[in-house]
Amino acid sequence: MAEMNSQPGSTSSDSGAPPANVTRDTSETRPFKVLSKGHSDVGRKREDNQDSFLIDEELGLFVVCDGMGGHAGGQTASRIAVETIDKTLRAARDGATNPFAQAAALSESAIPDALRVAVEGACLAIFRAAQQDPKLQGMGTTASALVLHGSNAFVGHVGDSRVYLVRGDLIQQISEDHSLVNEQIKAGMITADEARNSRFKNIITRSVGFEEEVAVDVMGLVVEPDDVFVVCCDGLSNLVDDRTIRDTVRSLPLTDVPARLVELANDAGGDDNITVIAVKASSS
Repeated sequence: MAEMNSQPGSTSSDSGAPPANVTRDTSETRPFKVLSKGHSDVGRKREDNQDSFLIDEELGLFVVCDGMGGHAGGQTASRIAVETIDKTLRAARDGATNPFAQAAALSESAIPDALRVAVEGACLAIFRAAQQDPKLQGMGTTASALVLHGSNAFVGHVGDSRVYLVRGDLIQQISEDHSLVNEQIKAGMITADEARNSRFKNIITRSVGFEEEVAVDVMGLVVEPDDVFVVCCDGLSNLVDDRTIRDTVRSLPLTDVPARLVELANDAGGDDNITVIAVKASSS
């Protein structure tokens, strides 16, 4: 059963599912025991929470979406995105050409294409909803989706939410920000430290639903025992640096990581909604 959160300032879920801050244990046959937990908070400056997140332990799917376009628009866009991505991948699994049928080698897996189609479908669904309601026009959302299947991890990504990998003493950002400041960093115009304080740091160059189509970044990697993935919105990454995220992951039980990272972002100002999912491929 999927678990979704799209309620402002809370961690409740829909359809009578347990609260979204409950630990999830995927029991399918996999090389690793997959544990996950999510937490979302409105922050200290916003009146409503436009983030949505989803944990679907059955599929091994974990999604964070950060909506934009005003109170109603942002919440609607992020909710449509997580629902559509989950529904599309479930339909693919139940179809004739099931990309989840077997744990294929990284380069042979059909999951990347299915993940791309799911995010593209979310984009179209949001765009069409905006065309039907003038109050929702211009809405959109980021989308960072992680799928763990077999020994592989796949990421589908649009916007400036992030997917991190913590492996031992290292932390690596798997996704690439689609943002103005990241373009400036790549062009050598500003440093990463300057980007953190830039007045343009919230301007993204690609989003899901603002236009009818979107280019989706899709990537994959081989999972190692005890890898931890952190999927988050920029309400965390703008205020908590990579080293602190890594140290938090390494020093706390998986169940405590999302709430602690949210707390750190709030302690640093909490100027945006904050949403975090932590996922561990445990060797035990």
